[in-house]
Amino acid sequence: MIEHRLIERAIKQMRTEIDRAKTQGHFDVHFLDSWVDFIRTYADQTHHGKEEQILFYDLANRPLSPALKQMMGGLIEDHVKARKMVSELVSARNRYSDGDSSAFELLVALGAELVDFYPPHIRKEDQEFFIPVMEYFTKEEKDEMLKHFHEFDENVIHEHYRSVVEAMEKRSIENETI
Repeated sequence: MIEHRLIERAIKQMRTEIDRAKTQGHFDVHFLDSWVDFIRTYADQTHHGKEEQILFYDLANRPLSPALKQMMGGLIEDHVKARKMVSELVSARNRYSDGDSSAFELLVALGAELVDFYPPHIRKEDQEFFIPVMEYFTKEEKDEMLKHFHEFDENVIHEHYRSVVEAMEKRSIENETI
């Protein structure tokens, strides 16, 4: 759930970039590249990776309630949908970067779709799924899962992506003072 807070900060920065782009009539391609890198690496590979490869995997063999089973399936579908939206955003970004001015409105729409998608997904995980499913694990199993999460994280540099979001936030503040 701690990872969700950093993802929320990145989502806020995309919302800010969309508003700025609509006002100024152009997107900052470097911002988009950093944001996509963050979403693909931190939010998807690291965060969703731990959920899918550790938590959901461990839950697959538990006697979950039908509601929680259905919710887990929905969360997995959400992850697939987010990956597709990000891929579409990258495609639009590439068209925009190549001079296709019609891609601007598509970037606005796809960015807004992602910004609107993540908060309810995060709320569902935080408030409706993560806490109830923890009842299916013993303390020892939870400790072991945390150990696996830590091992999983060793392959991703959290500090790097924290600095990426902080650079986005700094840029946002600097643009407000101009």
